[in-house]
Amino acid sequence: MNAPHDTHDVHDVRLPLAFITPGLEVRLAGLGDEIDARQREQLIAYGLTENRPLRVLQQKPMTVVLTEEVELALEHSVARFIWVVGGAI
Repeated sequence: MNAPHDTHDVHDVRLPLAFITPGLEVRLAGLGDEIDARQREQLIAYGLTENRPLRVLQQKPMTVVLTEEVELALEHSVARFIWVVGGAI
């Protein structure tokens, strides 16, 4: 008899962007409500939209991600409220 298994893949777990190891590629799951409306609009204008693939380039001194051809540097106070899936800490 086969044991039941969890249908959730570790890659479906939402994590804050600030916790992702540099070098990993993740997919944007959403922007947290903690990010104010003006900053949210700026992030979307820079290409941070849902399901967008992001490659984390560095975490110190700031979180730096590459999305398509755009490199973005984000303060940790913002990156911790950007939710992603597909990476590991």
